[in-house]
Amino acid sequence: MTGTALGAPAVRREGRQKVTGVARYAAEHPQPDRAHAWPVPATVARGRVTAVDTSAARALPGVLTVLTHENAPRIAEPDDPTLAVLRDERVPHRGWFVALVVARSPEEARAAASAVRVEYAVEDHDVTLRADHPEAYEPGTANGGHPARREYGDPDGAFATAPVRVDVSYRVPPLHNHPMEPHASTARWEGERLVVHTSSQGGTAVRATLAALFALPEDRVTVHTAHVGGGFGSKGTPRPDVVLAAMAARATGLPVTVALPRRQLPAVVGHRAPTLHRLRLGAGTDGRLTGLTHEIVTHSSRIKEFVEQAAVPARVMYATPSSRTLHRVVRLDVPSPSWMRAPGESPGMYALESAMDELAAALGMDPVRLRLLNEPEREPDSGKPFSSRHLTECLEEGARRFGWEHRDPRPRSRAEGHLLVGTGVAAATYPVLVQPSTAEARALPDGTFVVRVNATDIGTGARTVLTQVAADALGVALDRVRTEIGDSDLPSASLAGGSSGTASWGWAVHDACTALAGRLAGRTAPLPDEGVSAHADTAGRADAESPYARHAFGAHFAEVTVDSVTGEVRVRRLLGVFAAGRILNARTARSQFVGGMVMGLGMALTEGSTMDAAFGDFTESDLASYHVPAHADVPAVEAHWIDEDDAHLNPVGGKGIGEIGNVGTAAAIGNAVHHATGVRFRDLPLTPDRILTGLRG
Repeated sequence: MTGTALGAPAVRREGRQKVTGVARYAAEHPQPDRAHAWPVPATVARGRVTAVDTSAARALPGVLTVLTHENAPRIAEPDDPTLAVLRDERVPHRGWFVALVVARSPEEARAAASAVRVEYAVEDHDVTLRADHPEAYEPGTANGGHPARREYGDPDGAFATAPVRVDVSYRVPPLHNHPMEPHASTARWEGERLVVHTSSQGGTAVRATLAALFALPEDRVTVHTAHVGGGFGSKGTPRPDVVLAAMAARATGLPVTVALPRRQLPAVVGHRAPTLHRLRLGAGTDGRLTGLTHEIVTHSSRIKEFVEQAAVPARVMYATPSSRTLHRVVRLDVPSPSWMRAPGESPGMYALESAMDELAAALGMDPVRLRLLNEPEREPDSGKPFSSRHLTECLEEGARRFGWEHRDPRPRSRAEGHLLVGTGVAAATYPVLVQPSTAEARALPDGTFVVRVNATDIGTGARTVLTQVAADALGVALDRVRTEIGDSDLPSASLAGGSSGTASWGWAVHDACTALAGRLAGRTAPLPDEGVSAHADTAGRADAESPYARHAFGAHFAEVTVDSVTGEVRVRRLLGVFAAGRILNARTARSQFVGGMVMGLGMALTEGSTMDAAFGDFTESDLASYHVPAHADVPAVEAHWIDEDDAHLNPVGGKGIGEIGNVGTAAAIGNAVHHATGVRFRDLPLTPDRILTGLRG
C-alpha cells in the first residue's frame, strides 16, 4: 500500500482483539491480591457530613477498610474541584462521594457500601434552571475560552425594523454521555511509584493530575489507557474513579479497582448542561439576514464554573450586518457539567438551525436556498477569511442525494394512513482544534518501523489512522509499521477530544517519520541493533494563532414519520454530507460520521434527563430510563463527504470528524417533524407525549 496509505479504508489494527475479547480495559487487569472499591454517594442535595458510622460495613465478610474524609490518604487541593474527594465534610450536590468501601470482591464492596451510615446537616438547595433566575450572570468566558458576549452592528434595531422576523425560544434538557464502558481505574503502588490503568481520553493529563495530587514527580506515575470503551467527552479529564483507586491502593497496600456503577455516572463524571435558547432573526423579504441574536442561559455547579458555549456557532454560520451572541449562567446545587460530544455546537446549532427553518417558513422560501443565500465571504464574527468553507457544496450535494427537489414544501402535505411524513434539513459546523504533541519514529534492522506516541484510541480507530500517517510519510507498506499508544511513558500527547486527536497526533507522527526518512535516505550501512530514531514536537506550531478561520462544515437531511395516533416519531432516512479536510481512512471516517448522526438522533427523539427539584437528583440515571438509540431506531443512515484540500491546517490536512456528525442531526429531525405535522416543537426530546399534546393542542 506504499504511497496510498492515507485515505484507504484500512481495517482497524485492534479490531480482532476487541471482537475476540483479548483487548483489556481498565477494570480487566488482574493482579495478585487485587481488591475492589465501591463509592458511597451523598443522599442529600446540599449540606455537610456530621457523622459516618462504618462499623456495620467493616464487620461484613471481605471488607478491608472504609475510607472517609476522616481517614483517607491526604491529597493536595486539585485544580479541578470535582476531584476533591474525601477531603472534607462538604456535600455540594447529591451523589457527591462521601465514603469508599474496599473489599476483596466487587460484590462484597457493594454490600458493605450499603451498610455505611452517614448523617448530614442538610441545607436548602436550588437545582431549577429558568431564564429569569435572579442569580443568572454573564461570565467572562464560555467553555473553550470563547468570550461570553460578542456583538456588532445594531441587533435590536435591525430586528425591530426587519420586514420578516422570528422570535423563538428552544430548550435542550440535560444530556448524559453514558459510554459503553463506565468509568473505571485500577491502581497500584510500587513503593513511591504509582501505576494505573484507567478509562480516560488523555493519559498525559491523568499523569500530571495524579502527580500533583500525591506530590510525586511525573516520572513516578505511569498511566495506561490501552483500550477505552467510549467517552464522548466524559473521560476528557480525570474523574474521581482514578483518584479514589490511587487513594485506596495507598491505604491498603494492594492493587485496587474502582469501577463506577452506571447509576452514579450522571452525578460525578459531567453531563451536557441544559440550555435555554432565545433566537431573534430579522430578514428582508429577499431572505437576507439583517440581524441575528442568540442568547442562552445554562447552569453550572457551585464548585465549578462550566459554561456550555451554545451561542458560539452563530458567530460562524451566516452573513449578517448585526449580531449579538450572549451566554448567561446560574450556579446551582447540581453536579458539575462538562464536555459532551460537540459541546456548544450540538445544542447551539439545534436552536439556530431550527430558527432558520422557522424563518424559511415565514418567508415562504426553501430552507436550503435560505442557507445558500446567507453564505458569508468571511467569518462573520472575526472577519478572518475561511481556510476553506464548502457548506454550499455540502447542501447542494446532500439535496441531490436526498432527492430534495421532489419535496412538497407545504407542511402536513404527505400522509400514509395515520403516518404523517416529513423531511427536514440543517447545516452543521465544528471548529478545527489542534494541540501540541510529541512522537518518536524508529527504524529497526529487520526493515520494520515503530511509532510511539501517547495517543488514546477511544474507539475512533486512532491506532489505524496513525499507522497510515506514518506509512505514508515513510513511503512503506502499512504492515511494516507498528504503532504504540496508550502509555504515559511514551512521548506525551494531547487528549482525545474536540475532534483534535488525529490532527494533533498525526502532525507529530508525520514530522517524526519525515525526519526519520531523511536520516535513512541514502544510507547503505546496516542499522544498529537499537535501530535509528527521530523525534518530533509540534509545540509552537500546532498551537500557533492562525490568520484563518478554520472549521469543518456539513449538511444533514432527514425523513421522518409521525404516528398521529401514538405520537411516535420514526426516522426513515438520515443523510449527511461533510467537508472536513482530508479524509484519512474512509472506513473509520464513515463510522465516525454515522455514529455522530445516530447520537444526534438520540438527542432529538429519546435522550433527555430531568432534575428533580425536591431531591436535587437526575431521575434518569441508567440506561433503562435514559434511552439511547438502538439498531431498530436507525434503519438507513448515509454519510458522504466532499473532497477538500485545505493547505492551512496541518501536514496531514485533516480537520477532525468525531463531532460534526451529531451537530446538525437533531435540528434536521425536528424540522422534518414540523414539515410532517405542521406543528413546531421547541423542547427536546420529541417524545410521544409531547407530539400528541402538540397535535391535539
